[in-house]
Amino acid sequence: MTRHTTFQLVAAPTAEQARALTRHEGAARFAFNQGLRLHLDARRTAKRDDVEDIDAVKVPWTGFDLINALNAWKKTEDAGRRFVVGTDGTVELEVTGLAWRSQVSAQVFEEAVVDLGNALRAWTDSRRGRRAGRSIGHPRFKKKNPERGSFRMRNKTSKTKTGVRPTIRLGENGPRSVTLPGIGAIKVHDDTRRLRRLLATGRARILFATVSRRGGRWRISLTTEAADLHPAGRHEPRADADRGGWAGVDRGLHAPVVVALADGTKTLRIDEAPKALSTSRAVTRRMQKSVSRKVMGSANRRSAVARLARHHERVRARRHYFLHQVSNLLVKTHDRLVIEDLNITGMLANHRLAAAISDAAWGELARQLLYKQAWRGGTVLTADRWFPSSKTCSACTNVNQTLTLADRVFVCESCGHIVDRDLNAAINLATWGVRNFSQVLDPEARGQVTNVHRRGGSGPRIRASETGPDDVETLTVTAA
Repeated sequence: MTRHTTFQLVAAPTAEQARALTRHEGAARFAFNQGLRLHLDARRTAKRDDVEDIDAVKVPWTGFDLINALNAWKKTEDAGRRFVVGTDGTVELEVTGLAWRSQVSAQVFEEAVVDLGNALRAWTDSRRGRRAGRSIGHPRFKKKNPERGSFRMRNKTSKTKTGVRPTIRLGENGPRSVTLPGIGAIKVHDDTRRLRRLLATGRARILFATVSRRGGRWRISLTTEAADLHPAGRHEPRADADRGGWAGVDRGLHAPVVVALADGTKTLRIDEAPKALSTSRAVTRRMQKSVSRKVMGSANRRSAVARLARHHERVRARRHYFLHQVSNLLVKTHDRLVIEDLNITGMLANHRLAAAISDAAWGELARQLLYKQAWRGGTVLTADRWFPSSKTCSACTNVNQTLTLADRVFVCESCGHIVDRDLNAAINLATWGVRNFSQVLDPEARGQVTNVHRRGGSGPRIRASETGPDDVETLTVTAA
């Protein structure tokens, strides 16, 4: 089994390479916009009544069709033309097509319209109810942004005099360098030893490279298909009938992370977080005032905007560093975790807590826990959004409807149990995992339902809406 992981490297391009990266970034934006324009024009033509052969109008929807449509458009008169004046004074029209297309890699055009195809598919699936989550809007044209942008390249193979080699390579011009097709070897600040070892031993291969510009810096993200972690770094597999080992993870503002088992044992509590956004608020305010005082469109304003972008990038880096530390600690010490399905978007409507909730980055922590636990062979369950983990007594399961956010200690009105609010929520989440992870049990055999004619776990359901453990994964992420 393999896993997908990404190595992000901060690039240090030369002035010439920076211009080439900017050119490729602009080509990706141009291809996306032109592909969207061709798609919309084809849809408008298909709806017209005066079209004689409506079947001949083909609307490009998929990435493959969009690539073909864009490649055909590149060679047309609409893409480029020039007037050639002869020695005798005659003027002739010469179709040049997209004259500058040879200055950038063709993969940049292709990957941009592939992204457009994925966006169109997400939009159609959302409209037809085939996509879960919030509704997806129609793709829009991208505007030029001197501070942000990206493009992607696939790792293909090219023939040389000495054999076949990949187009994206590491260590060709020194150990800290990345070679990209059409651009050359770019120096990077980060150490590439670990990735080079994986590539040399055949334990990883580069799939594609995404080059992005953010906060005044160029970054190269190498998405690789790597081998599984060493067995010593993976969790021991548990038996299907084993219901123990669940740890509830409560995310909050007062205590960023509290972890506890179903029996009430507290395994981790973090009371302090960097609070990168709030601690840098004074610097942010000063830089924003500096931007507002500059003349619109001036060079000084562009410099001030760039400084502000770099500041926000440092804030983001501090926050993500802390989250990676916490998520690594959790997945190393727990093989079964339960988290809440928090309505973060709805919580942000509270203007008093919106900044603190954004700074806590609960969604990013959940994302990291999901993929890191899958790498280690563990399991992450997502509790139901309406499960009252904070209001339920972990001793007698009585629900205290009068509990408010200001109450930091939970006092049960039924049994008198007193416990820390966050610890109580973590215990309830762990208990939820014990109750909801097991398969449907046969009340007669007192064992797991099996069916020799179908896959395991395909026995009867208690309710029509209930799914088995092998059905579509909506709540469970398990690595084999």
